[in-house]
Amino acid sequence: MEDQVPDVPLVFISNAYLEKKAQSVEQRSILWEGYQRASLVSQEEVDLIKAIDKKSATEIQNVLNDKGVETYVSLIFYLLKNLSRPDTIQYVCLKTDEILSANETNAQHFHNAASKDSSLPFEPFLKLLDNEDEFIALEASKVLTLLACSAPEPTTVDLSALYVWITKKLAGNQNDIAELAIQELESLLRISQYRLPIWNTQNTVKELVHRLSVNKTASTPQIQYQIIFCLWLLTFEKEVAADINEKYDIIPLLVDIAKSAVKEKVIRVSIATLRNLVELAPSRNLATMLVVKLLPFTENLSARKWSDADILEDIDFVKERLQEDFQSLTTFEQYASEVETGKLEWSPPHKSDLFWKENAQKLEENNFHLLRTLARLLSTSNSVLVLSVGASDIGYYIKFASTAGKNILQEIGAKRRIMELMTHEDQEVRYHALMAVQKYMHQTSW
Repeated sequence: MEDQVPDVPLVFISNAYLEKKAQSVEQRSILWEGYQRASLVSQEEVDLIKAIDKKSATEIQNVLNDKGVETYVSLIFYLLKNLSRPDTIQYVCLKTDEILSANETNAQHFHNAASKDSSLPFEPFLKLLDNEDEFIALEASKVLTLLACSAPEPTTVDLSALYVWITKKLAGNQNDIAELAIQELESLLRISQYRLPIWNTQNTVKELVHRLSVNKTASTPQIQYQIIFCLWLLTFEKEVAADINEKYDIIPLLVDIAKSAVKEKVIRVSIATLRNLVELAPSRNLATMLVVKLLPFTENLSARKWSDADILEDIDFVKERLQEDFQSLTTFEQYASEVETGKLEWSPPHKSDLFWKENAQKLEENNFHLLRTLARLLSTSNSVLVLSVGASDIGYYIKFASTAGKNILQEIGAKRRIMELMTHEDQEVRYHALMAVQKYMHQTSW
């Protein structure tokens, strides 16, 4: 599988909130003559600044071509090191953004500065991320993203402070700023060397998934698309593809979003992400996909008309792998997948005496792993369906369990929880808990 990222600009950050603040900063005048009188800047440096002041991107690039980009790079780093007034730093950050955005080749001149000072070009902007002035921090994050995505050797770049900053903004309640952070992540994750460091940054993916799940009906299709695009890029890494669903339960979320999506691009990127999970870590993901009924959904999708041929290729790939896996799964494997994913429902095994007679002891393998997982579901789930099915399963299990299995039920709290569920507010939950107790009252462990 090729890591195919669409052919778009290296960094595309378009944020109305930041742009409005930038316009305000652009309109202000900095009293450079005061800095000149204090011998902090020279007349030549003031002239360089004024040559690009309040100019369009084309005009700025013409000046850069005339006077040399490296001249302006040196000036920027000098100003950041020697000046400290917030309005001046705002202005310098904005001009850096404009220079980097005017032409992608300009970034190389910033990276060349590392030959004289290894802390450049990143360190001055990393220090600004925690600045009390909001605009300075926002612009610094954008500049860092532009520099990171143009770095000649991404493996040598430590951007952990930027990843932490992005995570804080994702967790914040300012949607405009969170959207900027998402756009920055989209750009950074196009560079394969940054994926695992971002994946390993505490809470980054958690906040990304949380923002997607809590807003899956309220957020715009564009935001849904951008967040899932980030997940898609992450899942090109095998480590991520193997662990992301277990950690963040993204398969049911992506299927739910794809089912309700009105925009084709949201469905396309959701299916493309699921394809990565199937292709790179099938053993970790296929069973969950079957439990959430992705197979019939892909069968439905493959019959639709699509404007993008790639989406049909991804749909058919996922569908065929699910069909193969479905045919090879035993009934017990299907049951185990339900328990592991917490998606219990009244499928045939839950009502079959024969199933439990043949398979009850399999719940005891690996130090009672499945039995412990079932007990944990009963203790943590708020779903009436899960509690009803789980209580029924405990009842069936104890009929065929080993003595050790019956004893472990008390150890892991399953017995106590079943007793509690006898007074649950839902009638069906009460019924199945009561049946589990009544049917096996004669068992000594009860």
